[in-house]
Amino acid sequence: MAKPRTTDRRIKPRRIRSVLTTLGREIAQDLIPVGTALPPEPDLEARFGVGRGVVREAVKTLAAKGMVSVRPRHGTHVLPRAEWSLLDRDVLSWLVGQKEPDRDLLLAIQEVRSIIEPAAAALAAERATRNDRWRINTALAAMETAQDEASAIAADKAFHLAILDATHNPVLQGFRGAIDTILNTVFDVAVGSVGWFKDNLPNHAAAARAIENGDAEKARIAMERVLDYTKLKLSNRRTTIAAERRSTGTTSTTRTIARKTSAKGKK
Repeated sequence: MAKPRTTDRRIKPRRIRSVLTTLGREIAQDLIPVGTALPPEPDLEARFGVGRGVVREAVKTLAAKGMVSVRPRHGTHVLPRAEWSLLDRDVLSWLVGQKEPDRDLLLAIQEVRSIIEPAAAALAAERATRNDRWRINTALAAMETAQDEASAIAADKAFHLAILDATHNPVLQGFRGAIDTILNTVFDVAVGSVGWFKDNLPNHAAAARAIENGDAEKARIAMERVLDYTKLKLSNRRTTIAAERRSTGTTSTTRTIARKTSAKGKK
């Protein structure tokens, strides 16, 4: 009889995660708008095919991330985005993990990187150990020799996270999960920009050299250039997509008019 209970314990976290992820995405994508009450527990239980405990754990986690408020006799309501823990790994992935990520949000995220990472590079120049410098330089070498997009992205992420670790500041290292998620998202969008990776390699190399030489100011400046370049690519990508949409809309309208004209001529 003990075996099924063990299996249930293994399954329950997966069920909680499934409910949490679905509700989190729906809130992040405004399918459940701010101020709206979540469906009652029995409705959520029926929808997901889970017990009350699973639903309550998922909602409790959403509340801990600042996305909902739970008040007895008032229900569970979606809070304004300003209340959300936007640097939380899950919240970030739900917000930007859409087919068409919010470019304004991506640029806001890039601003956060511009605050954190140049300072981290400066601290790394002052505090990096031999092993830290080896990790940074190894990641840079992997970026320079990458043969495909996936390996290039993995090496780029390793580079930035190695610098964050080299600060030896536990608070800054606490941003590791957020930076990891941010990099995934930024790279997903920037990949569509010509030269997004290769042209920024010299800036990465300059940051690595400055850290190797213990020059905090040069490390800060080099990292600012790394991030400014990425910001430029994101901005250009947004402009390109907007232009493509306008062009597609115009083409679609032209085709519609042509069809209508053709139909009238047949009559």
